[in-house]
Amino acid sequence: MRTGKQKIILAVKILFVLFAIMIIAFYIFRDAVLQQTIAKVSHEMEVDYNSTFSIKKASFDGLSGLNLTEIILVPKNADTLFKIQKLKTSVNLWKLITGDLQLGTLEMQNGFVQLVKKGKSGNYDAFLKKDNQTEIRDEKRNYAQFAYRIISKALNLVPTDMILDNLSFRLDDNGKKATINFQKLRLVNKQLETSIKVQTNTISQRWKIKGFADPRNKKVDIRFVNIDTGAIQMPYLDERFNLKSSFDSIRLNIQNIDKDGDELHIDGFIAIANLKINHPKIASKDVLLKSAKFDYRFLLGSDFISIDSSSTVQLNKIKFHPYLAYENEKDTIYKLKVTIPKMKAQDFITSLPDGLFTHFQGMEATGTFDYKLDFAFNQNKTNQLVFDSKLKKENLKITKYGEANLNKLNGEFVYRALIKNVLQRPVLVGSANPNYTPLDQISPYLRKSVLTTEDPSFFSHRGFISEAFKQSIVKNIRTKKFSRGASTISMQLVKNAFLSREKTVSRKLEEILLVYILENNRIVSKERMLEVYFNIIEWGPNVYGIGEASQFYFQKTPLELSLNECLYLARIIPSPKKFMYQFNDQGMLKDFAVKQESFLTNIMFRRGLLTPEDTIYKSLPILISGPAKSFIKFKVQDSTLIKVDSLSIEEEFDL
Repeated sequence: MRTGKQKIILAVKILFVLFAIMIIAFYIFRDAVLQQTIAKVSHEMEVDYNSTFSIKKASFDGLSGLNLTEIILVPKNADTLFKIQKLKTSVNLWKLITGDLQLGTLEMQNGFVQLVKKGKSGNYDAFLKKDNQTEIRDEKRNYAQFAYRIISKALNLVPTDMILDNLSFRLDDNGKKATINFQKLRLVNKQLETSIKVQTNTISQRWKIKGFADPRNKKVDIRFVNIDTGAIQMPYLDERFNLKSSFDSIRLNIQNIDKDGDELHIDGFIAIANLKINHPKIASKDVLLKSAKFDYRFLLGSDFISIDSSSTVQLNKIKFHPYLAYENEKDTIYKLKVTIPKMKAQDFITSLPDGLFTHFQGMEATGTFDYKLDFAFNQNKTNQLVFDSKLKKENLKITKYGEANLNKLNGEFVYRALIKNVLQRPVLVGSANPNYTPLDQISPYLRKSVLTTEDPSFFSHRGFISEAFKQSIVKNIRTKKFSRGASTISMQLVKNAFLSREKTVSRKLEEILLVYILENNRIVSKERMLEVYFNIIEWGPNVYGIGEASQFYFQKTPLELSLNECLYLARIIPSPKKFMYQFNDQGMLKDFAVKQESFLTNIMFRRGLLTPEDTIYKSLPILISGPAKSFIKFKVQDSTLIKVDSLSIEEEFDL
């Protein structure tokens, strides 16, 4: 009888013989198998994607090498998608036997990949169509397993040694063209070096990517720089999205990609120097961030994707820890947490990106602060939204104001509205202006009406209303657009007195920071803020302040205004230049305006701001007797009606 050792030796011999037979069979039939595989791919491309795929010549080189020439893919009735003149590669046979395709070496010469869009059609459209029959909608995806599988397959296709010469990526989006030509790319002994030429309708540059790349151990440390002098300009974005962006260098580091049990960890960092962005929706001028770094730790599980709170973002001297998560174990939940550790207030001010906070330039402060934000949104239970913002300060004090001197609100100053980058006529905020009206000379009805429509808790909040923010966020997420804001009178005052009316990210961020400083440093009293607000806001076409408004509409002083007149003035604040659309061709308020007035009156009753005695003359109609009357379209003699648009209650004011 054979011993156990003999049996093992016999099994090894049998396996060796079988493997040898497989190798011999592979050598005998490999050319036929290769041609059959090419024919199969060509057939699938024609049937599934209506495209022609061809290889002029294909042959093996040694045991694991493969040589291909003139590889072409052309969608029917469209431009060539890609063409490669020469390709030589080798594969890892052991991986191939186990079912994985892993490239060992790769050489490519003279080729291009191009995406061409003409009108609404592109030469890539057929490859973007989803196969609804094979798509599994009900099966819950394990994010960690899915991501690790995709990353592993992608890195297996990156060879350990690679030589590319004259390979281009071309983009033509209805005449908006960009070409990125890899004149040379070398990956040898885990060292990567490239020479790239970039050409668009607006820029021509030479780039270089160099550094360390080890696809088998899933590690990368590369730097992206400009060969020529000056910053790297990003192609295509300027023509397609009107976004001009540039930077001096980018460094990408991936230290670890590891699957531990049910969790996938991806660690590393990305750093960028002198990032410059220009877009009309961001700011009116260039935004410059001198230094930025993101030390990231991505975590993926079976039912969540997240950026771990151990990650760190550094913007100049500002450091904070972000936590972002998407969870779908039971409900679909989005989470955001931001923690800014204790830092000097002056370091924060000087670290703000140039061009994004122009009104803070020159500002100086003492003291320190730390900040925490906690946000969570359950898509299935919107009423459980979490929004908690906490700032803890120590001896924080503004010692010098920048361009926006908030202290000017305490004295006389000249206000000039800026509409569409055009300065309007000057309005003096002070007693020397005959139309200026102190707060005690404004009808109490108007104060109550405006506070009800614009900011009911003005005298108790510190510039922001958390509940209003929550409701705004919920509505904006539901509608998938910015359909509702959460603006307080403090925010409106800062926007009018110090900022432009441009709808940019820069203006909104400046507004939030300026309001916080104004409200939390006791710079101006609430009464003075409200008085200035009444005297500078727009109440009609070229009508600024309540003194002008009361004359423009009713030929009265602000103190003489009736309840009905005050309700009317409060309602038109959101759209003062459209006041005429509230009236019909007989000069009477339209039905929607009457309903708004009743709605507002009922709210004021419920809040105890009005008594039955206040509404004795409520049934009397609004009489526009001032210059505003000329803006209202009356019925002409031939009985032809002039139609005007009306605004809904929700569009006019949101209570």
